[in-house]
Amino acid sequence: MEIAIMVLQGIVGLSILNVWLLQYNKATRWRGGNATTILEEFQVYGLPAWFCYVIGTLKVVLAIMLIVAIWYPDLKLVAASGLALLLAGSISMHFRINDPLIKSFPAALFMIMCLVIIFTDKAEFL
Repeated sequence: MEIAIMVLQGIVGLSILNVWLLQYNKATRWRGGNATTILEEFQVYGLPAWFCYVIGTLKVVLAIMLIVAIWYPDLKLVAASGLALLLAGSISMHFRINDPLIKSFPAALFMIMCLVIIFTDKAEFL
């Protein structure tokens, strides 16, 4: 089970880094509304540009922490919890603008992965 959790950590961490560092200015089918970039997506949600940079920074830092937590497990709970919270916010923004449910799929999938990481970590302490 420990290896499966480390794989989840890698998948979530690398996926978040891919979205925020490599796919930042690229159109994808998952963007909110008709946005073609992350910045446009935040505008569609009615959020200011500075908020995009705050959220992006938090997601990148937490994604790196989640990957580093493979070797330093003390970081795992904080990183996975922070990402789960931010991903829940992403899902809520899609609902806020009445996006089709499918647009929330990646955020929901990664949030579920984070929750598995969190609750598996908690189960180890019980």
